[in-house]
Amino acid sequence: MSSANLLQLIVLAALWGASFLFIRVGVAEFGVAPLMALRVGIGAVFLIAMLLSRRPLAATVATLRARWLQLLVVGILNSAAPFCLFAYAELTLSAGATSVINATTPLFGALVAFLWLKDRLTTARTIGMAIGFAGVLVLVWNQIAPEHAQHDAALPVQGMLAAAAALAASALYGVAGNFAKKYLMDVDAMTNAAGSMMGATLTLAPIAFLTWPAAPVSAHAWGAVLALGIGCTGIAYFIYFHLVAVAGPARAMTVTFVIPLFGILWGALFLGEHVSLMMIAGCSIVLAGTALATGVVKRLPFSGRRKLAP
Repeated sequence: MSSANLLQLIVLAALWGASFLFIRVGVAEFGVAPLMALRVGIGAVFLIAMLLSRRPLAATVATLRARWLQLLVVGILNSAAPFCLFAYAELTLSAGATSVINATTPLFGALVAFLWLKDRLTTARTIGMAIGFAGVLVLVWNQIAPEHAQHDAALPVQGMLAAAAALAASALYGVAGNFAKKYLMDVDAMTNAAGSMMGATLTLAPIAFLTWPAAPVSAHAWGAVLALGIGCTGIAYFIYFHLVAVAGPARAMTVTFVIPLFGILWGALFLGEHVSLMMIAGCSIVLAGTALATGVVKRLPFSGRRKLAP
């Protein structure tokens, strides 16, 4: 990977890591569905503009019309539903913790590929999944530890529901990736992104209309929405698909390992979130398990034959 691509990867991780910060800021005032409907709507406008600047209108419309159902499914699985689940999770969990749980997406991707597409699941990858999910338990316990729970009896239940929502969001990302691999391999990445974002917008718009906040929304929250839609969705997706094209999908996916670092950093800097040693430990365990489960680490340190000393 060139230095320019590496810089783009870091910018992408910073943008996607910041999405958890902006969700945390906006969800309290907007609510879950309105916030995410605005995010995907703004992102869809940006991506459609980028798409039309690269492809003729007639060809774009023809592809969208022919594959609208698959794109709608991906829009629900990859944007509408997981975005809402993460927003719900951040009503309780910190932005940093939620960004780390998001890093389990490749674990679910590998598990879904094994169950659905019959991809091979090695012992090392299986152990990696177990390690990754153990890291999530450490992380969630840090958020709902007894010293926090003693001030709010409902916190453990809320924390577990929030963690379950975040894990469900990551699982949906895994399902969406495998669905796209099976049914949309012949559709270029930019059309896939723009079309699925349109599907997510159409899905969330009616719910957002019915649940729109009665109280006026502050300029602070509106700023978070604009940052989410333009920076963390439109620009971020554009950078990601550029990296896929020039550096390959495998290298582009390494952004997964950097997002939690920025998620924790932005939460600490701008929201004053406490970063404990247990949180760092949980993050490290999740990333280690993900690296093993996705093949970044090819085998366990103790695996393989040992050469006997003479």
